[in-house]
Amino acid sequence: MKTDSASFFSAAVIVSALGYFVDAFDLLLFGVVRVKSLTELGLSGQALTDASLSLQNWQMAGLFAGGIGAGILGDKLGRVKALYYSIAVYSLGTILNGFVNSVEMYAVCRFLAGVGLAGELGAGITLVAESMPKEKRGLGTTLVASVGMSGALAAGCMGWLVTDWRTAYFIGGGMGLILLVLRLSVSDSEIYKRLRERPDIQRGRILDLITSRSRFSRLMNSTLLGVTTWFGVGILMLLAPEFGVARGIPEPVSPALAVVWFHLGMVTGDISSGLLSQYLRSRLKAMRVFLALQAVLIAIYLFAPLQTVGQMYFLITLLGFAGGFWAVFITNATEQFGSNLRATAASAVPSIVRLSFVPMALAFQWLKSPEMTGSTVYAAAAVGVVCLALAVWSSFRLEETFERDMDYLEH
Repeated sequence: MKTDSASFFSAAVIVSALGYFVDAFDLLLFGVVRVKSLTELGLSGQALTDASLSLQNWQMAGLFAGGIGAGILGDKLGRVKALYYSIAVYSLGTILNGFVNSVEMYAVCRFLAGVGLAGELGAGITLVAESMPKEKRGLGTTLVASVGMSGALAAGCMGWLVTDWRTAYFIGGGMGLILLVLRLSVSDSEIYKRLRERPDIQRGRILDLITSRSRFSRLMNSTLLGVTTWFGVGILMLLAPEFGVARGIPEPVSPALAVVWFHLGMVTGDISSGLLSQYLRSRLKAMRVFLALQAVLIAIYLFAPLQTVGQMYFLITLLGFAGGFWAVFITNATEQFGSNLRATAASAVPSIVRLSFVPMALAFQWLKSPEMTGSTVYAAAAVGVVCLALAVWSSFRLEETFERDMDYLEH
């Protein structure tokens, strides 16, 4: 197996990175245009906030369903075919999103886009992890995630470059269709090709992940490590304008700027966490460092005295940095499972994390109601404490996988 720079910049790495760029662009575009699009559809005030969370829930549900389906497809038919499926579906859903005229149709399109978006990351990271030597695969997956998070930055810039939110969705879907053509030159890893020649080995059986106590424990603990990142994305960043009002910031917080600054932080965080993981030779230790940093910054974001919108954007950037261990998180999940279940697990883990946003959002809405805390800040604090506690606990229930050879099976 090659271990020179050519393997680092292989077609699998480059195309997976570009794929995740489009994935992140489409996924975060809603956060950028939600206020403008929902206002045009006739919503305002609390109705707009509730609709935002509802649409986010529909998107998360689509991500869960699509992630499971794409993961099974990736193990049964190949990592590359799973990528083709994902790109085609999310491109269609995003383009259709530009034609919606009601919240109900908006929800359908967000669900469809979510189905397609879910398979991109798991299949791409699996392909890269299997194609690179173990000493470098952490760097390869870090490159994929870092380029991908740059897609979220591009989505944030849509708020200035494109005034019509419908056109922004057309651009996102169009980029996916272009990428579909570029992917034609990518082939499956040698590990998967050898696996495909073993008809005696069952591949992509989702029940195998949940009927074994060991595998189910690995699946759920790998998942819980990522819930804090989506707490940051789905609540602290998405509702940054509402938090600005709750904190008494006199100037409105721009949704587009919140996305840009948060994901600028995530790009640098993904690079930093990946390099830290290589330095420590440990995925789990690197994630614990970033979880500790998250805990401190969430407390500052919610309770420290703030006076200007600039201070708010600075904290949003730091929150993105602290949540930027997504590459290490997905790499760890990929390394935890054998090649006959690897794509299924690698797609299921981030999909379950994203689905966890649904109970997270429902708990947040319930806690901030007048009957409970009546406070956006205290509701977010309560949900954040639970997410952080679960993530730290799960980090001590997994085996370190940094040195693990990827060519093994789940029996």
